[in-house]
Amino acid sequence: PTASNVVFIPCVPQAEFSEINLASYVNSGCMVDMQVNKGGTKVVRSFKPDFVLIRQHAYSMVPGEDFRNLVIGLHFGDVPSINSLFSIYNFCSKPWVFSQMIKLYHSLGPEKFPLNEQTFYPNHTQMVTTPTYPVVVKMGHAHAGMGKIKVENQQDFQDITSVVALAGTYATTEPYVQSKYDIRIQKIGNNYKAYMRTSISGNWKANTGSAMLEQIAMTDRYRLWVDSCAEMFGGLDICAVKAVHGKDGNDYIIEVMDSSMPLIGEHVEEDRQLITELIINKMAQVLLGVSTPQPSSVKVRQCLRIPITGGHRSASASPSQSAQGSPQRARSATTSPSQAFQPGPIPASSGPGAQKQSPQLNKSQSLTNTFTETLRGTVTDDEAKAETIRSLRQSFASLFSD
Repeated sequence: PTASNVVFIPCVPQAEFSEINLASYVNSGCMVDMQVNKGGTKVVRSFKPDFVLIRQHAYSMVPGEDFRNLVIGLHFGDVPSINSLFSIYNFCSKPWVFSQMIKLYHSLGPEKFPLNEQTFYPNHTQMVTTPTYPVVVKMGHAHAGMGKIKVENQQDFQDITSVVALAGTYATTEPYVQSKYDIRIQKIGNNYKAYMRTSISGNWKANTGSAMLEQIAMTDRYRLWVDSCAEMFGGLDICAVKAVHGKDGNDYIIEVMDSSMPLIGEHVEEDRQLITELIINKMAQVLLGVSTPQPSSVKVRQCLRIPITGGHRSASASPSQSAQGSPQRARSATTSPSQAFQPGPIPASSGPGAQKQSPQLNKSQSLTNTFTETLRGTVTDDEAKAETIRSLRQSFASLFSD
């Protein structure tokens, strides 16, 4: 075969941020060192990633979980990704993201974009008073209900300021909304889903304790919310909007999540495949130079996927569209602040019934031979292009089969 027809599709490794190190160069791009566990022995494996899917929070206030330097390194090496590394870095501060939502609130208006009011304090010294009670105090950059305290009066509010002082971080406050249920609208590529989560245990945090999850119909109102937020930071391929439907009958948007969002409900497998298709299409566009999943000849080296820290991992992908009809009841789930809505890597399932992790590294090693047949004999450019996309699909399918 001619040189233009030679296509290489090696493995698709995955790792947590804590398991990788990297160095980036102006001319040679980014080189990643990844710790691989083989038979109980840690082996360092080096490669040059062509594409990255990030499913782990890049920053947490927990000691040792600040990986913003790795995001900078990948961006320095000009590694394409989902979501963009620019947006991943910007999502490392929730008040920074909320400031983008304030812009949407002012441009769309409170009727179309009902953002919950929030006050930002750069440090504890500014936390003198708040206009109404009860309020929810959120300390720093935290996830999954952690770092959030409901405060009933001024005396308790002053007590919380001392905790914020010890944490040495910024804080925000927002009016407490008596919730009837929580709403989550997610967007993966061009696929939309809406969910309603109702607390069973009575905890004021619906993602804590037992809750009932239902899929509900997408509305134009919900679509406007998520489409508007998906334009943040140059565009988000994967995102979700969280809101609270109060007992007063009003909706209050409280948060936007990026590609680290967990996958929930009864359609996790479909969402995995949706993310798979999104990756393939984006790789075809960035690496193969085509705007649709039509093949093209190119040398593709390796794709690094970064999942969630810890054992609660969620997943990605399925191209089929889900029916946006009557609400579909999901199974009841019991979760804790550290378990609820935890993001993770593509191959494992998320949510209450998390499944065992798949041995991706062993599978991915066998993918290096995917294109053996392509390299034999004389093939046309179109055949080589078609084989590239087919093999990408097979590679991801084998990784997600468990």
